[in-house]
Amino acid sequence: MPIEIRNIKKSFSEKVVIESFSYTIKESGIYCVCGPSGVGKTTLLNIIAGIEKADEGCVEGVDGLRIGFAFQDDRLLPWRTALGNAAVAADKEKAAYWLDRFGLSDSKRKYPSQLSGGMAKRVGLARAFACEPQILLLDEPFNGLDDELKRNKIVPAVVEISKKIPVIIVTHEESDKELLGEYDEINL
Repeated sequence: MPIEIRNIKKSFSEKVVIESFSYTIKESGIYCVCGPSGVGKTTLLNIIAGIEKADEGCVEGVDGLRIGFAFQDDRLLPWRTALGNAAVAADKEKAAYWLDRFGLSDSKRKYPSQLSGGMAKRVGLARAFACEPQILLLDEPFNGLDDELKRNKIVPAVVEISKKIPVIIVTHEESDKELLGEYDEINL
């Protein structure tokens, strides 16, 4: 079933960041949310996920779906290991699989304070993938990752999962969008 975004409007104080926005997300594929800073790209993801409420309009087709969300910042729990963080919404076996797939097999027992920024970003991505999402929201997922990691580990996983579910990605980098191959562009 497609996800329908209908006439969304969102303001913060007196600043309107999204106005009369509508879009249909199909049952699979990659969707890149584009636009200048401050235009509401992250806000749109938060509305889709139900983290924020739109002032007007609605999102239909998301209720009851398992949502995987990798935020701009890693949002790791400091008292949990990498494996513990990746397993917050999944079983440890699935979490371990995604940590291995993202090149973190030797870091499962490390705490966030022991991880580099790129490693923490990959733990956040593993957490989003491990929950077996029915929709995947990725906010600047490639920031802080070197090209080899993006090209050989993260992008192939995104492309693979997008054949089964919709993946909505916020990214500013044209080079990152090119790595994804085929995608639909959502302009705000």
